[in-house]
Amino acid sequence: MADANQNIMEKAQSRFIETQKKTAERNKATAEYQSEAKARAIKTAKLRELRLAKEEQDRAAEALKPVEPKKKRSAGKGKKLPTSVDKT
Repeated sequence: MADANQNIMEKAQSRFIETQKKTAERNKATAEYQSEAKARAIKTAKLRELRLAKEEQDRAAEALKPVEPKKKRSAGKGKKLPTSVDKT
């Protein structure tokens, strides 16, 4: 009877240790995942901030650029009127 109780206690203790190991591994993996997600969010925010600053700088540069007037097209483009030259 003592052997049976000892055997049951050993099994229970080994299950408990296994459960603790799995919990520790799960907590470690969760912590790594969360730290990676936080680092990714920080990097994404920084890149977004840089992109928005560049876009604003590009808009400001575009606003300072002088606007060239559009060239007017003539109605008969490519057609030349005959010129009268008097050769006498």
